[in-house]
Amino acid sequence: MEYTIQKLAEIAGVSTRTLRYYDELGILKPARINSSGYRIYGQYEVNLMQQILFYRELGLQLNQIKDIITNPSFDFSRALKEHRERLLDKRSQLDQLIENVEKTIAQSEGRITMTDKEKFEGFKRKALNGNEEKYGKEIRQKYGEETINKSNENFMNMPQEKYEESVKIESEMMETLSEAMKTGDPAGVLGQRAAELHKQWLTFYWPAYSKEAHAGVTQMYVEDERFTVYYDKKQQGTAQFLRDAVAIYTGIKE
Repeated sequence: MEYTIQKLAEIAGVSTRTLRYYDELGILKPARINSSGYRIYGQYEVNLMQQILFYRELGLQLNQIKDIITNPSFDFSRALKEHRERLLDKRSQLDQLIENVEKTIAQSEGRITMTDKEKFEGFKRKALNGNEEKYGKEIRQKYGEETINKSNENFMNMPQEKYEESVKIESEMMETLSEAMKTGDPAGVLGQRAAELHKQWLTFYWPAYSKEAHAGVTQMYVEDERFTVYYDKKQQGTAQFLRDAVAIYTGIKE
C-alpha cells in the first residue's frame, strides 16, 4: 500500500513538515515522486518510519538514527528485537518507580516502614539503566564486564548522603573547569584542581582507581561525541581541556 505525505503523517502522528525534514536529512526519503510532484511512500518507508519513531522514543538524536538506519548492515528484524529489549528495560524502570511510590504512600499512611536506601532505589536504578543504554557497550568494551558490574554495584549500594556528596563534587569540578578554561592552561592550579576533583568524583563509582583508567576515560570524553556533548554543553572545548588536564595530572597521554 502507498501513502501520500499527508496520509503517512496522519497515521504516524507527525507533521508533514517533519517528513519533509526527514527527507532533507536523508533519513526517510519517499519511494517516488508522482507526476503531480507529490511524495509517495511505500511499505518499506512505512516500516522505516516506525523504526525512526522507536529510536526517537528511546532518546536518540537524528544524526545517530541516520547513522544506524543508513548502515548497510541495518536489519529491520534485529532492530525490532533490540527495541523490544530496551522497552522492556524501560518498563522495568517504571515498575520499580511505581513500586517505590506505592511503598512511600504506604509508609506515609503508617502501613509499612521504609528505609532511606529503599526510598531512592527506583531513581538510582533508572539512572543506572539510562547510563547503560547510552554508554554501556563502549565502557564495557574499554574496561571489561567485571569492572563495570562492580561499579554499578557500588552505585546501587551507595548511601544517599554519599551520593549527594558525589553530586556536589561533580558540580564543583564543572565550576572549576569553567574557571580553569579562562586561564587557558590545563597545567595551571585551577586545571589541576579540576583534574583532582574529577578523580575524587570517579572514586565514588569505580571499584579501584588507576591513573591509566583515569586518563583513558577522559580520552573517551573527547572521542565519543555523546560524552563531549555532555561536558561541552555550557562551554565548547571543556571535554578536551579536562582530557589535557588529566593527562598532565596522571602523567599519562593516550
